[in-house]
Amino acid sequence: MILLTKLTLLAIILSIRTVSFAGTEEITLEKLWLERHFVPQTITMGRSMQDGLHYTLVTEGKHIDVHRYDTGEFVERIFTSEGHLEEDDGTAISVDTYLFCPAEEMLLIGVNQESIYRRSRRAEYYVWNIENQEITALSEGTTQRLPDFSPDGRHIAFVRQNNIYVKDLEEGREYPVTTDGKYNHIINGTTDWVYEEEFYLTKGFEWSPDGRRIAFMRFDESHVKEFVMMKYGQLYPEEYRFKYPKAGEENAVVTLHMYDMETGETIELDTGDETDQYIPRIKWTRDPLRLSFQRLNRHQNHLEIFLADAESGEKELLYEETNRYYVRVTDDLTFLEDGTHFLITSEQHGYTHIYLYDMENRSLHPVTAGNFDVQEFLGADEDAGQVYYLARKGSPLTNHLYVTDLDGDNVRQLTQGEGTHTPSFSEGFRYFINRYSTASRPPVYSIHQADGGQVEILEDNQELVTRVESHGFTDPEFFSFTTSEGVSLNGQIIRPADFDPAKEYPLLMYVYGGPGHQAVVDSWNTFNGVWFQKLVQKGYIVVTVDNRGTGGRGEEFRKMTYLQLGKYETIDQIEAAQYLAAQDYIDGERIAIFGWSYGGYLSSLCLAKGADVFRAAIAVAPVTSWRYYDTIYTERYMRTPQENPDGYDDNSPINHVDKIRGDYLLVHGTADDNVHYQNTIEMADALIEAGVDFELMIYPDHDHGIFTGPARLHLYRLMTDFLDRSIGK
Repeated sequence: MILLTKLTLLAIILSIRTVSFAGTEEITLEKLWLERHFVPQTITMGRSMQDGLHYTLVTEGKHIDVHRYDTGEFVERIFTSEGHLEEDDGTAISVDTYLFCPAEEMLLIGVNQESIYRRSRRAEYYVWNIENQEITALSEGTTQRLPDFSPDGRHIAFVRQNNIYVKDLEEGREYPVTTDGKYNHIINGTTDWVYEEEFYLTKGFEWSPDGRRIAFMRFDESHVKEFVMMKYGQLYPEEYRFKYPKAGEENAVVTLHMYDMETGETIELDTGDETDQYIPRIKWTRDPLRLSFQRLNRHQNHLEIFLADAESGEKELLYEETNRYYVRVTDDLTFLEDGTHFLITSEQHGYTHIYLYDMENRSLHPVTAGNFDVQEFLGADEDAGQVYYLARKGSPLTNHLYVTDLDGDNVRQLTQGEGTHTPSFSEGFRYFINRYSTASRPPVYSIHQADGGQVEILEDNQELVTRVESHGFTDPEFFSFTTSEGVSLNGQIIRPADFDPAKEYPLLMYVYGGPGHQAVVDSWNTFNGVWFQKLVQKGYIVVTVDNRGTGGRGEEFRKMTYLQLGKYETIDQIEAAQYLAAQDYIDGERIAIFGWSYGGYLSSLCLAKGADVFRAAIAVAPVTSWRYYDTIYTERYMRTPQENPDGYDDNSPINHVDKIRGDYLLVHGTADDNVHYQNTIEMADALIEAGVDFELMIYPDHDHGIFTGPARLHLYRLMTDFLDRSIGK
């Protein structure tokens, strides 16, 4: 039996103000996906300059402009593609990315960028000399990846076709650092598919602080099994093959190397005798002869940080950490100027916190502490002896920016307003640009001094606020309820503007629910959020609940799904639906659940295990068996299928299709390199074998996002129609 709610939905209902419907415009999917009528204005590629007093923005897609932090005022235009990078018809080419050299005398300009996978890109790069107003191509070869200036600005290293190259800007010549790169065999200077997707790592090389050496990663994936996708749209479809290690299968062997610019020699660094391991990060210390690298065992519950000697290649252990579940790889490792300390984030005391590590005494001191998670480490102002970070102190639904001394004393909150803050600091921590939004208020971009004082509002999105009001959006409200196991779960509910508690409404539940993720946060939700408002305008109620395993509530809540993905998440979602069905204003016979990716996995499982609760489910790009997913992600939470076969099979939807009684819409893109189309094919086959009716929609040559062209509009029309037929009036 479900216990009483902490904050009853009825109390929320009674607090809603009366809304007038006169003149309310209809929310249409065309406005959302074609006209982009509800997309907020943003600050495009805003970056601090070295002086910490100015920042740059891309304006109109083709100009790079300098502004002042203290006023936000325009100072000068340092680049425009007009007259320099144009199409054959004279149209200026859009700037996709840019990078300053350390002295800010030159710019790398990337255009005609194309995606490879989720986080990887290749583009045509040009070097712009700001003083001479001259532009030259970085390379005359094919498109390049990951270009980076050397610290002295004399060279640019980049990756092309799995090899590293260096461009000498003074001599104008280009030469290879590696030559053995080969597609689906050897990768130099960048990463394989699974490192990119699960370790968020694409750049696999780093310049030493003095610019003499390049440390780089080398992947030997020649023995890794290939996954094959068909590319359609022509008479004979083509095969696209790429290396994808599935759970329990072999990974690439990763080694570290050091190239010496003066001698032209390359040495291999000592990473240990074990090859079935991960090296998810490399980072130079302040010493140009000492490179740090992180090493993680395959179970991902033992993290080691080593220092490697750039001349001999020998290593020494600097720091290690173990966890009974898994250790999260950190980008927060920051070596301080004194050469004897670094900062790092860790969960070793139950919540994510910042620690100061003494490298000489091998001792760890907390910088932050308490029953809350540090959401993001933003950096250290070493001159002032202060550390800046984002944290969810008051509630897992909101966050604030804080600053504290290195010893953990003198903690101060720097942001105002309950909601979600995303600050970006200037060099030297003099100013920050903040993005602030709530669930009912689109983002506001503003400049602040380091103490939090507001300087200027850059973008208030007032036009979008007006559109939101004219289209009759209703404010999402937050609630919590306690499950039969005594667990308090957070939720968000959106009701029609003319809500009548005496009526019964169909309910759509949205779920993602994956490890560490949060869907219930006080933050603006552009795309699904607008679709939910459309459904509400049609007479639905939309609810999201964060199940056990999600983030913002400490390690035990987040990691309690370990070895049993899907079990507790599904229990929580079913109990949430039961709780909602017990409310007088919810029609318990008309409840549907929708999710994408991990959410599609859970919506499928909920329809099967909660067949007496859910009338319908939509699953977009779902995992249907964890045996089909990649090594790093799946084994982090489940270990291998060989070690944990029941964990893999007991909660995979493909093994529960015979329980499904409601309407089921299954959707996938055929070119999904992440959650393979195989998941849906095998699920469809199991449904057919079990004699279960279902609906299937395939998007040819679309990836995990099903985003390009008219596909998103088509998909959301499809899902809206499905809900109308399944649970609508």
